[in-house]
Amino acid sequence: MDKSFYTIFKTFFKVGTMLLGGGYVILPLLQSELVEKKGWIDSDGLCEYYALGQSVPGIIAANISIFVGYKLRGQIGALSAVLGIVTPAFLAIILIASMLEEIVNLSFIQSIFWGVGIGVIMLLFLATKEMWGKSIVDKFTCFVFFASFILSACFHVSPAIIIILAIISGIVYRKIEPKIEEVQPNILEECEK
Repeated sequence: MDKSFYTIFKTFFKVGTMLLGGGYVILPLLQSELVEKKGWIDSDGLCEYYALGQSVPGIIAANISIFVGYKLRGQIGALSAVLGIVTPAFLAIILIASMLEEIVNLSFIQSIFWGVGIGVIMLLFLATKEMWGKSIVDKFTCFVFFASFILSACFHVSPAIIIILAIISGIVYRKIEPKIEEVQPNILEECEK
């Protein structure tokens, strides 16, 4: 598949024009363009880039585009991808900024925003569905999910703190996981005796 700088720019420009609602809705769009149509990366790689894009400072969509562009063609590929993803939003802001006051109050525009809001909800659902299958794979990841949900929903803990706690718990779990696996067969052997 063609991985020229122009093709990378054009592909991410196309995704950027459809990117309404922020970085959380980008996953289904990138899945369609990069995995299914272009075959540039696989679904697991895209989910990893998505997780990394959320973990580093900045715009999620731009972060993901940098990672994918760098994988495809190095630094110039990363530059092409990030320019492609941000150019539509930049152009839209330049065009709309001067007439924003008049446009926002039109009932037709309010209807468009309502429709876009429904579309964003659907894209968020699809992104959650895609990430769920790749992220919740065992009892530990299920525990981390529910603990994060409870901390966020019930105790209103900052998302940054939840992410840091999840990272620390993942590191600790990976360190003690081999020890847990050693102990489990010994327990089973004792139970059989």
